[in-house]
Amino acid sequence: MDFPVYIHIGGLRIHPHFLFESLAYFIGFRIYVWKRKKSDISVINMFWLIVGAAIGASLGSKLLYWLESPEWLLSIPEHWRELLAGKTIVGGLLGGLIGVELTKKLVGITRSTGDEFAFPLIIAMAIGRVGCFLTGLDDHTHGTPTNWITGFDYGDGILRHPAQLYEIGFLLLLALALFTAKKTSASRKQELPNGLIYIWFMFGYLTFRFAIDFIKPTPHPYFGLNNIQLACVLGMIYFAYRMIQVNRTANLLKGSHAS
Repeated sequence: MDFPVYIHIGGLRIHPHFLFESLAYFIGFRIYVWKRKKSDISVINMFWLIVGAAIGASLGSKLLYWLESPEWLLSIPEHWRELLAGKTIVGGLLGGLIGVELTKKLVGITRSTGDEFAFPLIIAMAIGRVGCFLTGLDDHTHGTPTNWITGFDYGDGILRHPAQLYEIGFLLLLALALFTAKKTSASRKQELPNGLIYIWFMFGYLTFRFAIDFIKPTPHPYFGLNNIQLACVLGMIYFAYRMIQVNRTANLLKGSHAS
């Protein structure tokens, strides 16, 4: 198999990264709109939340990528193309979170809104990683060389961890676990606390990314960790705190209703 694996549609020859990233945005947004119908947030406020998420995600994905190779920032004239082209999912997720939280304060929303984004994000990320896999080595999302049975040859004769496929598999399992938890809770007439699905999603994904980035061929200049792993640690601490906070609030509400 030759990489990148271009997709031929009619007379068009489309790069897989562009095609699947576009599909990820489109399908993820359509799933979000479908779930949005069940939300009690006004259309205008939700519009501003999406704007805040988009701006935060764009900035976060770039800023975190720039920390991957600190020496690039010291020689911008030689590496400006790489700095402009790169982005990271983790940076986008955390930047989007900051963008949404700031927007919520501006428009006066006090409740959690993350649950509406969790499943659309999972599906979009899984679709996007298909494009990353089909792009091959150029995308720099593959893993390090390995002798594991899962080793995959991206066309240069070296078996590497297909990290993109690992991530797709994890995301599908995570979606199944969250869907099962939500349905089980509903069947018992015990709705999960608002925001908990999103917290579980983010904590689970950040934990996965922290682990899998040990087998990514990126620089690890920060005490043996890379830029993504540092961000994951900070994110996991934040979401662990949020998990405790949400569960504590839910228990207090249960106690007040019982009394």
